[in-house]
Amino acid sequence: MIGRMHHVVLDCPDPDALAAFYSALFGLPVTYRGDDWVVVAASDTTSGLAFQRVPEHRRPTWPDPAVPQQFHLDVMVEDVEAAGPRVLALGASKLDGENVYADPAGHPFCLIPRPRWAPPIPGGA
Repeated sequence: MIGRMHHVVLDCPDPDALAAFYSALFGLPVTYRGDDWVVVAASDTTSGLAFQRVPEHRRPTWPDPAVPQQFHLDVMVEDVEAAGPRVLALGASKLDGENVYADPAGHPFCLIPRPRWAPPIPGGA
């Protein structure tokens, strides 16, 4: 092993707003907040998602490759059909494709059923 993952970093125009979205989506706290950088993780000593301010951020144009998706997350849920309306209520938008959504800054993510090997998601839809 050469290293260990620290954070997955998402460029966005408003780190506070996008961190609030993912904090609610995953039920994790904001563990760090700076002027241009916000982190959501299980604790301040674990890896998580970081959100970095990019004033000229361009939203991905999924599925049009004019502005590529840049990254996407697979989000495991207990019930994909029940989770869809919940992520929309948080500020996500529905994209073309089965169970494909965009966060408030336009980054695509997919809702996937929890694999049998993964422990149940407390309160997960």
